[in-house]
Amino acid sequence: MQFPLSELIITVKLPCNPESHFPLIKKFSLFLALRYLKPKRSFVSVITLISIMGVALGVTLLLVVISVFTGYGERIKETILGFEPHVIVDSGQIIYDSDLLSEQISKVSSVVSVTPFMQGAVILDFNGQRLAPQLRGIRPDPGPNTERMKKIVAKGYGKYDLDLDTAIIGDQMANSLGIRVGDVITIYSPNIDAVLDAVDAFNATTDEKEKRNAIESIRQISLPQELTITGIFNSGHNDFDSNIVFVHLETGQALYNLRDGVHGLAIQTEDSFLAHQTRDAIAEATDYRYRVVSWMDRNQQIFDAVATERQAMYFLLFMVMIVAAFCIMNTMITVVYQKRAEIGLLKAIGASERQIASLFLFQGIVVGVIGVVVGLALAFLIIAYRNPITSTIGKLFGIEIFSSQVYMIEGGLPAVVTLHDVIAISLGAFISCAVASLAPAWLAARLEPAKSLRSE
Repeated sequence: MQFPLSELIITVKLPCNPESHFPLIKKFSLFLALRYLKPKRSFVSVITLISIMGVALGVTLLLVVISVFTGYGERIKETILGFEPHVIVDSGQIIYDSDLLSEQISKVSSVVSVTPFMQGAVILDFNGQRLAPQLRGIRPDPGPNTERMKKIVAKGYGKYDLDLDTAIIGDQMANSLGIRVGDVITIYSPNIDAVLDAVDAFNATTDEKEKRNAIESIRQISLPQELTITGIFNSGHNDFDSNIVFVHLETGQALYNLRDGVHGLAIQTEDSFLAHQTRDAIAEATDYRYRVVSWMDRNQQIFDAVATERQAMYFLLFMVMIVAAFCIMNTMITVVYQKRAEIGLLKAIGASERQIASLFLFQGIVVGVIGVVVGLALAFLIIAYRNPITSTIGKLFGIEIFSSQVYMIEGGLPAVVTLHDVIAISLGAFISCAVASLAPAWLAARLEPAKSLRSE
């Protein structure tokens, strides 16, 4: 960018002591920085525009990717909290004193409800098609658990209606087997231990009556249970929707021959994100005789994986910002070389080294500010239209960018923009641009006026 030296002299008119002159002279560094960045048809203008776009693309990529990772983590939390209990108490064995244990746990101040449950693998048969899902027996008593189940069933089909001869399954399982509300499924219990115990009892006795009793018990254990589907739920998590069958607690107890026993207690707390504190309080209230785990403990691997990938992407994409900073440094060095005569003239008429350095430092700062603003605008635009964009790209290249089968959640590409991420990314880009301008500013400040003017 070139402009006449006479214009420069008239505009600046620096006195011998420019630091003590009126405020306009103190701002001349910013004024000239903006003049140098003013768009003109020159090589410097082109590389300045490239530098701005480099910063903008770095900010855009970083904010979009980090927002997607944040949204994915939040979506997983919402899905788990909408389906799983906040805390589970079990012992690895059958619990027969669940009522007494429930009373002890209910005394913990942050506990809202305590519900016994059983869970185990079964064989499901429908029209000759078979799966091996997890059977979960719960009590359909009024309370938070029932309300939560009603909400997830409302997203699917049918209604939440659990009785001794009814069941509720996920929509993924229903679609894979072609099950609809009102269909009848057959559940086989793989209670092998009970069968073996009955066989041992049969072999150990010679009394005909006891043998008949043993055979009858084997028959009762082995008989399948026919259940009518009253609801098909949609939790938004494929692992839940394709692998869990809800039945009445007594039905599950009968299938597993538990009698009055349960496998554990499901606990809802006042604040799900403080479940670890409730977990510790429950463990203390039960004298540490049971295993107590929160929803965060059970899904720690998922959250750790998302957090690790998020930090890795943060680091890798921030390298794009560093590359943009080097582009800015290259631009500033080019400007210093092209403007060495003007720099020499400014120093000759009284400009200090600090003012010359400030001129080029302001250039880097202005480039950084413009790049950050443009990058944030592009990022918010892409995030707002992320699903149409991913859908278009997927159709164009014949791929599914965010597969619900792979990532186990539905609802499209998630994204959550947090103020912390916006501030961190913006400050990181701004500081990178400012630091990149230090070297060119130092070079400009160190130029000697005589040598600079002699070269012209």
